[in-house]
Amino acid sequence: MSVLKRPIITEKVTAQGGQGKYAFEVARDANKVEIKKAIEKMYGVSVESVRTMRCIGKSKSRMSGGKFISGKTSTYKKAIVTVAEGELIDIYGEA
Repeated sequence: MSVLKRPIITEKVTAQGGQGKYAFEVARDANKVEIKKAIEKMYGVSVESVRTMRCIGKSKSRMSGGKFISGKTSTYKKAIVTVAEGELIDIYGEA
């Protein structure tokens, strides 16, 4: 199983891209060293720091067809990666 699952593309993370910070959803059992090595290998950049957090799933409820349906979103782990100054990660595949 891969350490990196997908990049997280939100308005806040996109704004931080100019500062060299990028967000990724990672495996729940991955540590900072594994995340750093995976980013450096996949994107060919040097990583300065890795910050991780667990995003706990939320309860969701809605009405559908006159019935009350409830469930829960998944819990995942997010990593904020800071790359060296002058380097960038091409998440969108533009270059």
